Amino acid sequence: MGHGGNVIDELVTDHREVEEIFGRMESLPPGTKDRKVYADQATMELVRHSVAEEAYLYPAVREHVANGDALADKELEDHSKAERIMKDLEGCEADDPEFDRLIGELMREIRSHIADEEQNLFPRLRAACTPDALDHLGDKVRMAKKVAPTRPHPSAPDTPPANKLLAPGAGLVDRLRDALTGRGKMD
Repeated sequence: MGHGGNVIDELVTDHREVEEIFGRMESLPPGTKDRKVYADQATMELVRHSVAEEAYLYPAVREHVANGDALADKELEDHSKAERIMKDLEGCEADDPEFDRLIGELMREIRSHIADEEQNLFPRLRAACTPDALDHLGDKVRMAKKVAPTRPHPSAPDTPPANKLLAPGAGLVDRLRDALTGRGKMD
C-alpha cells in the first residue's frame, strides 16, 4: 500500500500484492489456520484498494474516458459482488467447509476484475489523461488508502461525495478493531 507513481502503477502494484497473497493461500492445504490469516490480509488490501478506486479512479474514468459511465458502473458492480463475498468470508474460519468455496469465488471474481481493469480500463484512462493528471490521481488514491476501511461494508455508499465522507470514520473503527483482535497477523 502506498507505492508511489501514477494511479495506474499504484493500482497494478496493489493487484500484484493481492495475487501474491492468493498464491500463498493456495499453497496451503485446506483447513490450515494460516489460510484465514491470508484471507483477512487479502480482504484488508482489497477493501482499501476498492475504496480508493471508488473515491477517485472511477469518477476520473466517468469524466475523461469515452463511455466512462458504463465502464465505471461495471467496475462498481464487480466491487459490490466481491464485497458481499468478503463479508460472508469474514464469518468463516479456515476449517469451515464454506471457507474454501467462498475464497475460490473471491479469487475468481478478483482475478477477472483485475484482468478487465488492466486490459481495458487502464489503457483507456492512460490514453485520455495527461501524465500529470495520472500522477495527481495516484497521490489521491494513496491518501485514500491510508484512511480507508479494512473490512467490507456492503451497505456503505460507493460513490462520491458520501463515500469520501464516511470512509475515514469507518476506516478508523476498522483499524482499531484489527489492532485489538490481531486480525491479518500471523501468530
